[in-house]
Amino acid sequence: MGEAAFWGLVGASALIIGAEVAFAFNLRREVIGLIMAFGVGALISSLSFELVLPSLQVAETWEVALGLLLGSLTFVAGDTAIARLGSKGRKNPEGEEGGSGLGIVLGTVLDGLPESAVLGISIATGGGVSVSFLAAIWISNFPESLGSTVGLEKSGTSRLQIRLMWVAIVVISMIAAAVGFAVADAFSDVNGALVQSFAAGALLTMIASEMAPEGFRRSGLPAGLATTLGFILAVWLTTLD
Repeated sequence: MGEAAFWGLVGASALIIGAEVAFAFNLRREVIGLIMAFGVGALISSLSFELVLPSLQVAETWEVALGLLLGSLTFVAGDTAIARLGSKGRKNPEGEEGGSGLGIVLGTVLDGLPESAVLGISIATGGGVSVSFLAAIWISNFPESLGSTVGLEKSGTSRLQIRLMWVAIVVISMIAAAVGFAVADAFSDVNGALVQSFAAGALLTMIASEMAPEGFRRSGLPAGLATTLGFILAVWLTTLD
């Protein structure tokens, strides 16, 4: 569990680094969009090879499909509830539809929870950290922090408050990774596969509803190329695990 929490910290550290980059540089929205699209490809590749495929090897297809569906429904329900608190547009670097501070915090936590939990699950079921999935999480967290930090600062939030927010979210991510490890470790192979597919469904829904549209909105058609490159990188990193 301690190992999972540590790697959860590593994956979430991109949130703090992204905030500091946003404070120091005025990156163009197209650049942020391309980074986000790259992360989309890396995450899709990682969840396919690290979660769904192993689940299919130890569980029935309908069980994996059920887990995916339940994970997706859970994310949609949580995202819908949090959107009412003002999290809509939390990744927008131009400050449009910036949302409330609480909504941005809760929305960012919701986006990061599936990633961190899946990281813990992959460690519990695979016996070690997946290089490809850890890299994909880091890459996806970086533009998330960039966009949210710029939007928060433009809405009047102080840099100290923003830094404290990201530190708190990193701590929550560590806890989520540890909890994911504990849950997966407590289940049998079949149930563990259901947990994996549940997490994959939540993560895939987050990618489709949040990251992919935002990456395309910011960078346009080149987002497709960046997504493919991210997918290729994650496939290559999978061979190193």
